[in-house]
Amino acid sequence: MAQDQIADTQAEQAEADSNEDAVIVVTGSRITRPNAAAASPITSVTSDSIRAQAAVNIEEVLNRIPSIAPDSQQNYQDSDGRQRIKLRNLGFERTLILVDGKRLGTMNGLDANMIPTSLISRVDVLTGGASAVYGSDAVAGVVNFIMDNDFEGIQANANYNFYAHQNKPGLVSQVASGYGFNQPDHGLAVDGGRVDLSLTAGKKLFDDRFHISAYVDYRQANLVPYSARETSGCQLVEGAKDGPLSCSISTYTRTGYVSPRSGPNNGNVYVNNPNGTRTFVPYSTALAANPYDGYSFQRKSERWNAGGFASFEISDAAEIYSSAMWFRDKSANVYPARVYSSTAYSDGPYQVSCANPYMSAAQATTICGAAAGSTTFVPIELRYRFTGVPDLEDRYLNQGTRITGGVRGAFAQGWSYDIGGVYARNKMTMSWAQPTYARVNNALNVVSNNGVISCANDVANGCLPFDPFSANSSVNNSALYNYLIQDTYGNSTTTNTLYNGIATVQGDLGTYGIKSPWAEEGVAIAFGAEYREDQLRSHADALWRENVSDDADRYLSQHVWEGNVEIQAPIAQDKPFADLLQVNGAFRLSKYSSNPDTFSTWKAEAVWAPIPDITFRGSINRAQRAPTLVEAFQGSNTSYGRITTAYNDICAPTITGTVIGPNGQPINTYGAPVASRAACAATGLSDALYGSATLLCPTDVGCTYRAGGFTVDPETAYTKTFGVVLKPRFLPGLVISADRFLIDLNQSIGYNDYAYFSRGCAETGEEFFCSMFVRNANGTLSSTPTSNPTTGFIRQGTTNYYKTKSHGWDFQAQYALPLGGAGRVDFDFSGSLTTLAGAQDASFLAERNCVGYYGGAGCGQFIAKWTHNLRGTWTTADQFFSASLNWRHLGPLTRTSNSGEESLGASPDSVRTTFYRIDAYDYFDLALNFRIQKGFSFRVAANNILDKTPPVMPNSYDIGLSRANTISARYDSLGRQIAVGTTINF
Repeated sequence: MAQDQIADTQAEQAEADSNEDAVIVVTGSRITRPNAAAASPITSVTSDSIRAQAAVNIEEVLNRIPSIAPDSQQNYQDSDGRQRIKLRNLGFERTLILVDGKRLGTMNGLDANMIPTSLISRVDVLTGGASAVYGSDAVAGVVNFIMDNDFEGIQANANYNFYAHQNKPGLVSQVASGYGFNQPDHGLAVDGGRVDLSLTAGKKLFDDRFHISAYVDYRQANLVPYSARETSGCQLVEGAKDGPLSCSISTYTRTGYVSPRSGPNNGNVYVNNPNGTRTFVPYSTALAANPYDGYSFQRKSERWNAGGFASFEISDAAEIYSSAMWFRDKSANVYPARVYSSTAYSDGPYQVSCANPYMSAAQATTICGAAAGSTTFVPIELRYRFTGVPDLEDRYLNQGTRITGGVRGAFAQGWSYDIGGVYARNKMTMSWAQPTYARVNNALNVVSNNGVISCANDVANGCLPFDPFSANSSVNNSALYNYLIQDTYGNSTTTNTLYNGIATVQGDLGTYGIKSPWAEEGVAIAFGAEYREDQLRSHADALWRENVSDDADRYLSQHVWEGNVEIQAPIAQDKPFADLLQVNGAFRLSKYSSNPDTFSTWKAEAVWAPIPDITFRGSINRAQRAPTLVEAFQGSNTSYGRITTAYNDICAPTITGTVIGPNGQPINTYGAPVASRAACAATGLSDALYGSATLLCPTDVGCTYRAGGFTVDPETAYTKTFGVVLKPRFLPGLVISADRFLIDLNQSIGYNDYAYFSRGCAETGEEFFCSMFVRNANGTLSSTPTSNPTTGFIRQGTTNYYKTKSHGWDFQAQYALPLGGAGRVDFDFSGSLTTLAGAQDASFLAERNCVGYYGGAGCGQFIAKWTHNLRGTWTTADQFFSASLNWRHLGPLTRTSNSGEESLGASPDSVRTTFYRIDAYDYFDLALNFRIQKGFSFRVAANNILDKTPPVMPNSYDIGLSRANTISARYDSLGRQIAVGTTINF
C-alpha cells in the first residue's frame, strides 16, 4: 500500500472507525492531520505482506525493500546477533529507526529484531533526509514500525519454516574432493527449522476509554553448518587472478599435529599415522583438515520478546499512554573444538615428558632424541581437533528493554499536545573461550600406574589425560574437553542506554481563520522540544582480558538539546489547475555536548496536484548527523604508536638508491622531497629544513603517529527528491509513482590514517591535510609514544573528511483489479534504479561509483543498478482463499577489476576471465492463505520456490565477509524455504 493511498484514505477510515480517539501515525511529520499529503516517497509494507512472506525476523522483511541494503545477521558466522538497518547503502549510523514515531534506542546499541513481526501493523520507509523532523541520524531516511497497539481480543500466531534444498554436484565439491573433505549427500537437504510462536491479548474497558494489550513471542532457530550445503563444502581460494582453485586447509586435524621444539628434529612437522599406529608421518596438505565445515550458515538462536501497550483517556484534554518492549536473545558462532597452538599464548611451547606413556618408543625418539624414556620435559608444538564433542562457541546474549510513556490531548480549540519520552536499554554480553595453556600442560603431564594413565597434577580440578600421539584418540571425549575449557569463558559486557524526552504542540490555525483564501484547510503548525542522552558502559572480566583483549572499561556519555518547528500550508484546494497546492517546511536547532557549536537542519517541501489524477511533489532537506557516542569517543580519545611500515616524511629527501662507500658500507642516495616547499611550509616546517636528511624517520623506531584528539563535527547531507504520483480516474485502483532522489553527503565521518593525510598534504597543500603534521622544534616527526608527547607526530583517527553520494530513482505501483464473483487481484510493485552510489574520499582522489560493481576499492555494498519486487495476490469473493506470488529481481554485478574504471582500482592488468560477473537473479515466492473460519486461518508459503542456488565465488570473505563462497546477505544462500503458519482469534 503506497503512502499516498494511506494519506487519502486515513480520513475516511477515521470517520468510519467507531474508536474516534485512535491515534494516527504519519511518518515524516509531527503534524498528524490524516489527509496530509506525502511530499517525500514512502514505501510501506503491510502486515498481510509480512504474513505472506512467513517472516520470522525483521531482517527478512527489510531485505526485500529495494531502498534498503541487504543484510542477514542470522546467516553471518561472525555476527553478534543484532540487526541494524542501512538505507541507501549509507550505513546504519545514518538510518533512524522509530517505533510509532519514537526512537527505538541508541544508534550503537539498537537491535531491530526486538520488534515482533506478528504485532506490526505496517512498516513505513521514508527515504531521504528527515533530521529536521526527527533529529540527527536521519540522513538516509527513517524506518518507522507502526505497531498494532489497538488490538482487542486474543490472538495466537504460530509459524514454522525450514529449508528444502537440493544439493547438486558443483564446482565446490569438485575442488573439495581433491582434499578428501566430507561433502553433503547429493540430494534433498531438509534442515534449518525455525519456529515463531506469539500470543497477543487486548481489552477495552470503561466505555472504551481504557485499553490494554500485551504480547509474548518466542523464536528459535536451528544451526545449519557450512557442511550442509554443496556450495560451502570448503572455502574456495584463488591465489592469483584466473588461477587454479584450492580449498582453505587447517593444521588442526583429527589425526593431530606434532612438532618438536628441541633436539635433532627441532622444527620438523608431523601428524599421527592415520592408520592408528603410534607412528609419525610427515605433515602434508593431503592430511590437512577443513577448518570451516562446522561454521554457521544459519546461526542457532533463541529469542523471547514480551511487552504491551496501555492508554487511558481521562478526558479530551488528557490521555495517558505507555508501552513496553522486552527481549532476550541468545545466539552463538560455532568453531571446531580444538587444542590451540601454543603460539596462541604468550607462555611459549607446551611441555611434554619424554616418559609420556602415550608415546611409542619411536615417537619418543623423534621428539626427545637421546632423552627418550627419561623424565626430562621438552618443548613441543601441538594442535588437535576433537571429534564428537560440543563445538566451541562464541556466545552472544542480547537483552533489552524499551519503555515509552506520556500524556496527550487537546488544550484549546485547534490545539493539541503530546509530552512523552523513551527509555531504552540494550545490554550485550559476549562470551569467548579457549582451552587454557596451563590445563593443556596439565593434561599432557601424565603417568602410568599399573597400566592406568592419569594426570600427575591438578587432579583435584578434574584433570584428565590428553593423548595427542594417536590419530582420533579423543573421539567423543567430552570429559577431557570440558576440563580444558572449564571456567574459561571470559565475558565482555556493553550496555547502551537512551533517555529521550519529547514535547510537541501542534495547532490547526485554520480554526482562527489563518488560511489561504483558495484553500479549505488552514495552516498547521507544530513546535517541539527534545532532550536525548546516550550512555555507553563497557566492562570485561579478568578471563576476557587475559584471553581476548585487555581493553579498559569505558563510560561514555553524550547529550543533546533540540528545538524544532514544522509547518504545513495548503495554498489552494479544489481549484482549477490546483486540486491541491501545498508547501511544508521544518527547522531544527541542535546542541550536542560533544561539540562546542550549535547546528541547524531544515526541510522545504511542495505538493501540487493540478487535477486529482496527477500529483507532483518535491522536497529538499538539509540533514546533519552528529557523531555517534562511539565515533565521538574514537575522535577524541588519544593514543600513540610507531609507524612500522616503510614511511618517510614527505618533506625529507626521498631515497633513490644506495652506493657502496669507501669502508664497504652501503650509503643511501637522495632525491627531492615528495612535497613542495609550500606544502611543507603548511606543515609548520621552516624553509631552511626543507629536504634536510635530519627529517628522515629514524631507522630503528620510525616516525610517530597520534590517533585521536579531534572534535568530530556533524556531517551534512543535502537530500533532494522530485517525483510524480498518478491516480487515473479512468482506471480506479491504480496508483503509480516515480521519484528521483539525490543524497549528497559532505564532511563524512570516518577513519583515516597518517598515509591519507600525508598524501593529501603532498598533493594539495591544503590546511585540512597539512595541519595533521605536528613537528618537533627541529622539524622531525619522531617522539616517544609512552611519554604522551605534544609534538613530533602525524595525526590520524576518526574525523570529518570528504563526500559520499547516493542518487537514483524509486518507482512504486499498486493496482486493485475487481473480478466480480471471482474476487479480486491486487498488484504491488516497488523498484529502485540506482545511478550513483559511492564516495570521493579526498579532493585529490577521483569520485568512485560502485553501482553495479562489487569487490575492491570500497565497493562492498553489492549495489545493483536495478532491483524490484512485484507481488500479485488473488483473493476469492468470500475471502476464504488467497494466493500470492512475489517476484524478486536482483540486477547483475560486475567485479571492479573488470569495470574499466581507474577510480575503482581497475587497470588493463586487472581484467579477469573468471569470476568477474554475477548474473541477474530472480526469485519467486508463493503464499497460500485459507481463512477456514472468521477466527481461524491457515497459510503455506514457499520462498525461492525454484530453489535457485546462490552464485559461487572464491575468496568470498574478502568480498562479503563470508566464508561460504557467496554473498550471504544478498542472495538466498540456503535454498528453498517452506513455511506453514496459522492465526487463531478467540
